Amino acid sequence: MLWRWRHNPLRRRTDTLHAWLGLGALIAVLAVAPVAALLAGDAARRHYEDTARHQNRTRYETDATLVRDAPRHPEPGSDEEKRTRYPAEVRVVTREGRTRTTRAEVQPGLTAGNTVRVWVTADGEVTDRPLTREEVRSRTMGWALLAAIGVALTGAAAHALTGLALRRRNLADWDTAWAETAPRWTTPT
Repeated sequence: MLWRWRHNPLRRRTDTLHAWLGLGALIAVLAVAPVAALLAGDAARRHYEDTARHQNRTRYETDATLVRDAPRHPEPGSDEEKRTRYPAEVRVVTREGRTRTTRAEVQPGLTAGNTVRVWVTADGEVTDRPLTREEVRSRTMGWALLAAIGVALTGAAAHALTGLALRRRNLADWDTAWAETAPRWTTPT
């Protein structure tokens, strides 16, 4: 980009214009990206904190009893077995005292009658645990980073499209100049 500012007899005005537009796009991206990241991050933080508060109000952790044996893992004792969870039927007692049968992800090999800790909604449906502070922070940072990257990509795309338009203009000017010059080169003297 900087070569376009140096003195060169072949440098066109559009080359200089493209270089200045590139510098302007760079400055704009450097100014707007942090603002966009801050605004997107703040909006995401508020959203996910509200979501976490709602989840903390509407979900609670309780014991669930397995109704049937959970499937066994094909490789007992392996690292994979420790991470694997299987869906199994469980019985949950809600805060109101109603018994409900639902499905939950449990460790392999548990037998009927074993209890597991699960998160449930007010109506006894098994659900994920509420968002933690770390998850809220991680998701907020993700949206902020995405906003900053979006600004940078928009600036790069705008600069590329400007360059394309200027190149098309240069080619049209070249066609016009060649149309005037070609007859002098191709006609016999």
